[in-house]
Amino acid sequence: MAYFTWKETGLTADCASLEAMAARFEEAAGLMRRMAEEGFRLERHSDGQHITHADEQVFEAYGFVSEEPPVRQLDLISDS
Repeated sequence: MAYFTWKETGLTADCASLEAMAARFEEAAGLMRRMAEEGFRLERHSDGQHITHADEQVFEAYGFVSEEPPVRQLDLISDS
């Protein structure tokens, strides 16, 4: 299943005010809610939190790049 690892390292690092920080958090929360409504899931793994989606087309439509190992990604390619 396609996934990327969630690492928040600066969502608000460039914000100059509390209002700007709040707006950034609200924007991020809205995106996460839309993703949840469209079937994205959060999975906890030893290397971090993975955001996954069972449908590769939906995953790619958001512009995400899968972090699956190349061998696993090749397994997903159909022969037809």
